[in-house]
Amino acid sequence: MTAVSDALPPVPDPALVSALAADLDAVDFRSEPLRRLWGEEADDALGRGLSEPLLRAIAGDDGPLATLGRLFVLGMPQPVGAVVGALPRLGVEGLETLGLARVDADVVSPEVLVRPQSFVDADGVGEWWIASDLDETALGSALPADHVLGVGGASRTLAELVVPMSVGRALDLGTGCGIQALLVSRHAGEVVATDVSARALAFAALNARLNGVGNITFRQGSMFEPVAGEAFDLIVSNPPFVITPRVDGVTAYEYRDGGLVGDALVEQFVRDAPAHLRPGGIAQLLGNWESRRSGGAVTAGLRRLEGWIDPALDAWVIEREELTPLEYAELWIRDGGTTPRDPAFERMLRAWLDDFGVRGVTAVGFGYVLLRRPDAGSDPMRRFERLSQPLPAPGRALRDGLAAHDVLRGGIPQTLITAPDVTEARHYMPGNDDPSVIELRQGSGFGRTVSVDPALAGFVGACDGELTVAQIAGALADLFEVPLDELWGELEPRIRDLVRDGILVAGE
Repeated sequence: MTAVSDALPPVPDPALVSALAADLDAVDFRSEPLRRLWGEEADDALGRGLSEPLLRAIAGDDGPLATLGRLFVLGMPQPVGAVVGALPRLGVEGLETLGLARVDADVVSPEVLVRPQSFVDADGVGEWWIASDLDETALGSALPADHVLGVGGASRTLAELVVPMSVGRALDLGTGCGIQALLVSRHAGEVVATDVSARALAFAALNARLNGVGNITFRQGSMFEPVAGEAFDLIVSNPPFVITPRVDGVTAYEYRDGGLVGDALVEQFVRDAPAHLRPGGIAQLLGNWESRRSGGAVTAGLRRLEGWIDPALDAWVIEREELTPLEYAELWIRDGGTTPRDPAFERMLRAWLDDFGVRGVTAVGFGYVLLRRPDAGSDPMRRFERLSQPLPAPGRALRDGLAAHDVLRGGIPQTLITAPDVTEARHYMPGNDDPSVIELRQGSGFGRTVSVDPALAGFVGACDGELTVAQIAGALADLFEVPLDELWGELEPRIRDLVRDGILVAGE
């Protein structure tokens, strides 16, 4: 089946969407009931792209939940009678009118997927129904260029990264199926969701109405064009940042390819976003950046990215991984549904490697960018780092890191407390009573491990809120028999780092 741009109406019929929502609710079409229906093993296999275990688990079950699971989760045709029984309010005619399916004789063939997507935020646990295009498994072929992706790994990553805060106005740039706009809408007065794809906006509008969300408006256009002259408290974006060769025979997918050469789309975002931030406003995005060789020297991707960002802004960039050009090309060729068994694979691989070769690309980094418009006159945060360890709660860690930076503008707080998730590990050489290595380990936040010396370990151990920083430093100077100013000169910058990283927090 081939996706077409008018398969979904730009404004879904509210009565029909309400009927669909009521039918889905009546059969409890949600993640946990479906997982119980076909079992944990089959559900986990589906996450890896395997549908056969699920089909075996519900073979012979023609009940409403199993019918909708096959129709909407797997994208499989179902008998008309079974679909009518599962969707009594909407009916098969309503499915066709909404562009969600077509009816041929006695069979209903889905045109889209509709899958439940659970989430957790500061207000608790919830779930959306998210419609998107049929995936490779349902299509049985590579994805069409105008494919609208559902909730994938990148969507979930960005959702976890967004700094939890209540805002007046928010922007979801490159909304796709609308998942970020939906999540942000829970803590924003107004959300503007943009996309260059009319088809994506149609899905996003359907998903907003399907989930009863009314504070999102949708605008079509590229990058910041639809919001020219406007400013926001929060901008989130999972933009089409994938680096794709501009040659014939390499499909440019709308959901991942912004149409620019190399990493120019990420550069454009970080250069243009500040003009659309209110004071204190935050912009967050996922992106790729290239390391390039020129004249025998290599400029690292993080260094190139730093050069694009206005030095007056707060900037926190975290590189999560770095791929070679070959690894990167193979990843995204496979992502489009082309495998090494396909005749086009080698041709596409050559195109990718040639494209990287023209620019002297030696590696491609992937990570997270946070920009903030600081208060006038304050020293900006500039953090560019590589973190490969699991990040338990990155959104809260980013929020706390920004707050710590703000606290340190006034100097180290008078009283500090060791965060409750911090533990200490000491390593000893056999027969030695003095530790050779002392480490502070963070259980949440960014899960950092920091090596410290005995003086700093003693300082952190004494930060229980009872003694002031000055009292602890004075006691340590006496204990180690060193001048206080000398000890403090060594401790002060490292204490600042521990506060920035959330290992030490300001006392009351």
